[in-house]
Amino acid sequence: MKLNYENLVITGFDEKHEWMFDWWYDNVNRHCPSSVKVMICDFGMSQKMKERLRRERFVEPIMDLTTTPDKGWFNKPIAMINAPSKKTIWVDLDCEIKSNLAPLFNMLEPNKLNMVEDKPWTKRRGEIWHNSGVVGFIDKPIILHQWCKAVRENPNVGDQEVLHGMLNPITRLTYINDLPFEWNVMRLATDHDDYKGPIKIQHHTGQKGKDKIQGLMEIRRVINA
Repeated sequence: MKLNYENLVITGFDEKHEWMFDWWYDNVNRHCPSSVKVMICDFGMSQKMKERLRRERFVEPIMDLTTTPDKGWFNKPIAMINAPSKKTIWVDLDCEIKSNLAPLFNMLEPNKLNMVEDKPWTKRRGEIWHNSGVVGFIDKPIILHQWCKAVRENPNVGDQEVLHGMLNPITRLTYINDLPFEWNVMRLATDHDDYKGPIKIQHHTGQKGKDKIQGLMEIRRVINA
């Protein structure tokens, strides 16, 4: 795609996960100015959803990744490298956006993937992990190209696990810039690790996280009824 945007937020989903989109996008609208543009990546969404997104035109053009050999979340780095933007922030669909995303663009460092340390996973695994629910970058750094290559050659477990397996303590310092934890607070941190700090993005991971999102959606439906 031709470079069209200075700053762009992207996400992607398939038919199985598209039920979260309205909730996700409503949170973007609640907290972000109109200058924050959003692009949706089609990982295999339903025809009904495609038609609706195009008809309502409340997002930028859809990026079609249904013809790639990659599936599911392994499409994430492929979507990132194809984003038509100077500065790009990927945000998973199970992330509850609670703050304006615009300041996050100013925190990005060039030539790196800008990510939050997955402190619950670091604690449980005994080594540094970074969570791929929120990933920011400027242009298309070499590590992003390497990540795309790795998910195509060895799509093991998930995109985050592939990236982790590529890095060692030295390359992690070279290619990863740590964003403040508040920009991707994992469910385990609040539910089990007693995290009481600020939250700009709450990441509702796992099935329990999806159950929480369904509850939040129901509360919003009742309030708006």
